[in-house]
Amino acid sequence: MSMAEGDTLISVDYEIFGKVQGVFFRKYTQAEGKKLGLVGWVQNTDQGTVQGQLQGPTSKVRHMQEWLETKGSPKSHIDRASFHNEKVILKLDYADFQIVK
Repeated sequence: MSMAEGDTLISVDYEIFGKVQGVFFRKYTQAEGKKLGLVGWVQNTDQGTVQGQLQGPTSKVRHMQEWLETKGSPKSHIDRASFHNEKVILKLDYADFQIVK
């Protein structure tokens, strides 16, 4: 991936399946997103999954996607991560990374 490509802003929606509720998954996701300088949101769903949206430079978003797929919070157990609606954006839609209740 070239530097320019890595700097392109993208937006991607995600949903994480597994034991991801009641294990501080949202808190860790928010912290990791902020650490990478990403913006977006994360929330629990009624189906027992965690969903949200990531926005930022492609290279950072890829880092976060890998984190969501393989790491998560210490007590979580991720079965799979689903990513969709990926698109290039011209500007960020959010000012920070929020936990949505």
